[in-house]
Amino acid sequence: MKRLFVPMLLGLLALSFAGCAKKATEQEFPPRVDSAAPPAATTTDVSRQPAPLGVGSQGVQSGPVADLKSVAGLSRVYFAYNQFTLDEEARAVLEKNAAYLKAKPAEKIVIEGHCDDRGSDEYNLALGERRAMAAKSYLVSLGIAAERLATISYGEEQPLVTGAGEESWAQNRRAEFKVAR
Repeated sequence: MKRLFVPMLLGLLALSFAGCAKKATEQEFPPRVDSAAPPAATTTDVSRQPAPLGVGSQGVQSGPVADLKSVAGLSRVYFAYNQFTLDEEARAVLEKNAAYLKAKPAEKIVIEGHCDDRGSDEYNLALGERRAMAAKSYLVSLGIAAERLATISYGEEQPLVTGAGEESWAQNRRAEFKVAR
């Protein structure tokens, strides 16, 4: 009886846990660490809820996120799947954004990090933050004062386009630039 009980118990446990299995997400396959990438830990607010900006040393004290406005002179930067490093095209866009910001020295900017909907909420918030910080770091290296730039991550919560598939996902993996009003 004991020999029959143990395999049966193990079988029941396996079946009960099979129903609770978690799907594979990006979190299980962390992004490659690049020496030029910004540090993983930041003091920036990564909350998805509208919150006052300027947390820590990020510098913008303009009020809630809802007060942000898109600007025609600032373009989005897109990222590869599961990445936060800037490719050549992203650097070219950021160089144009830096030229715009140099021409408007009084404007303070919020860089929003966004992700596609693959991966857990926590992972996507962290990845969105890394994307925003990568863009900020490059702008600072181009001569834009860090005090003018704040970052926030929305993870997957504010998709640019809806739908599944690489075409949609690619448009949602981005950093957006908004003027704090």
